[in-house]
Amino acid sequence: MKIRLAISGAGFIAGIHAKAVHAHKKDCEIVALVEIFPEVSRRFTSKFNIPRLYTDLEALLKDGEVDALIIGTPNFLHAPQSIAALHAGVAVMVEKPMAMNAQEAQMMLDTSKQTGAILMVAHCWRFDKEINWLREQAKSGKLGKIIRTKGYGVHANWGPSGWFTKKDTAGGGALADMGIHALDTARYLQGDPQPISVYAHLGTFYKDFDVDDTGIIIVKWDNGSVSYIESGWWQPHVDGPEASSQLYGTQAFGSVFPTRLEIPDPAKQRVKKVDSGFPYPREEHCPQEMYDDQLAYFIECVRTKKTPVPGGLEGLINMKIVDAAYESARTGQVVEIH
Repeated sequence: MKIRLAISGAGFIAGIHAKAVHAHKKDCEIVALVEIFPEVSRRFTSKFNIPRLYTDLEALLKDGEVDALIIGTPNFLHAPQSIAALHAGVAVMVEKPMAMNAQEAQMMLDTSKQTGAILMVAHCWRFDKEINWLREQAKSGKLGKIIRTKGYGVHANWGPSGWFTKKDTAGGGALADMGIHALDTARYLQGDPQPISVYAHLGTFYKDFDVDDTGIIIVKWDNGSVSYIESGWWQPHVDGPEASSQLYGTQAFGSVFPTRLEIPDPAKQRVKKVDSGFPYPREEHCPQEMYDDQLAYFIECVRTKKTPVPGGLEGLINMKIVDAAYESARTGQVVEIH
């Protein structure tokens, strides 16, 4: 029996999720759309052949006949829409960032636990083949102990507009939008260590926003490693594409985008380079296949009632780091995470 999906929001990312549903049309179908703007909703429902249209989520949940909800709305709606759906027994996959702050994220996780309804956070890079190639190299011990990581979540010579750039609708700026990709990727590549402390320098330098467009954060993890993460919009240069990451281990260096290992051989005074076989740069940096695989995993979790990873807990930890980064940037101090 097909999983009946609804989508909340009809923007760019909602279209990506709708394409993923089409790729898995044997297993699931879109039965409804929630979108407040009529012109946008008409185009979306027509393009993806969606039979039911709502302007608010409550009406959809009252009508029922939906198994799962994908939330691709502005950030300020993530928590209330997720909580409402979870209370109705509907499984949720919510876009990143999970919420406006860690307090909202905790409420979402608590609701999922109380109701038993599944909550997944769409940290999409966990489903990328190259990211997973490097993660397997790290898990196998080829890099030795990870000492530090570097990662990038930056838009060069470009940035979003509209609700993304407003604190009351987005919660944060480039860190919450792009830096969180690099942050979650750094954590995932290391096997999800727990954060201990955060130091951050964030600011707004390129546009007239009330949110950050530039940032550097340093996260200390309980495995002894430290992650350096850059975030930004409208930067004049970036050292690597979205989610590009580097792992510095005691035995080797590994990176994604380009995806490879460098293993020193002191006896022969040379460095062995291990090519992953993935071309760089790749044809499409954020491939549809990644989102297709993400949806397939979500559908599997809905069918089997398995707790997703990334789920509410992973999303909450990321939000704690983001909150700590904004606090550190405000105070100029290292902020510990408890």
